[in-house]
Amino acid sequence: MTPDVSRRSLFALGAGLGASAMLGDMAYAKAPKLGPAPQYFYRFNVGDAEVTVVADGALDLGNPKGTFTGVSDEEMSKMLTDNFLNPADIVLEQNSPVVNMGDKLILFDTGMGTSKMFGSATGRQQKSLKEAGIKAEDIDAVVFSHGHIDHIGGVVGEDGKNLFPNAQFYIAESDFNYWTDYDKAGPKLKDFVDHAKKNLMPVRDRLVFYKDDQEFLPGVHALAAPGHTVGHTIFVISSGGKSFCYTADLTHHPILLMEKPRMEFSYDTDPKQAAGSRVKMLDMLAANKIPVLAYHYPWPGVGHIAKTGEGFHYIPEAITI
Repeated sequence: MTPDVSRRSLFALGAGLGASAMLGDMAYAKAPKLGPAPQYFYRFNVGDAEVTVVADGALDLGNPKGTFTGVSDEEMSKMLTDNFLNPADIVLEQNSPVVNMGDKLILFDTGMGTSKMFGSATGRQQKSLKEAGIKAEDIDAVVFSHGHIDHIGGVVGEDGKNLFPNAQFYIAESDFNYWTDYDKAGPKLKDFVDHAKKNLMPVRDRLVFYKDDQEFLPGVHALAAPGHTVGHTIFVISSGGKSFCYTADLTHHPILLMEKPRMEFSYDTDPKQAAGSRVKMLDMLAANKIPVLAYHYPWPGVGHIAKTGEGFHYIPEAITI
């Protein structure tokens, strides 16, 4: 009879033996490490529309203490470690959808552009567009969810020239007015205003102001979700009887601000209003089972929202090839 070997003794045996002793004298081919993947885009269909998610690169917020508030440091650390995340460093993605409606090509948000305020990995949206086979000059419409630096920063290049020469630009009027006015934003947000003015003023004559609950482009419906900024807006994009919601900065993190959506975020203009908008919109998305694309969630940010006891749960959608 074969002796009974416990799991613990089996692991101990494996730990005590070298690879060559366990596997004999087998020869293995040696291959060089290939490095990071060269492409940073993802494509899927919604009805008759083709959606391509393009990345602007990872944005490093650093230690969440003081940035995410409303629970103790110990509880926040446990929320992160329970989900296998680093409790001392929050890194966000920047996922912008490009929606091809057949007769119109629409980009939502433009990333950090030339600013390196949140690390050196940002500012790759133009590269991602090229990797996806999309020419910036073919973009018909650029839609801004709000005027923060990481959403409007990629309109102009190093030379200050418009990178989307054939596009009309869309933003909420309240956000445009706020982020191009030093007095309204205040001295602490001077860099944000500098960046907004640098990117928005060169296309001022091409700006169109959308309104809440307006279908301002065919198949693109604006839903005001203020608080993160005065005019922060999310969008339901519909085609061929199917829809998804680009949630922009409704929530910045798939655990924090989701499990406890009444937590607050230091970059919100009005944190309590932002929490109210977050709960209202997440309730709507969960109840209607509308798929989402979240700007700052782990790449490519596509998934679903489910209601839980006191908050919500984000379920990433399986990537399809």
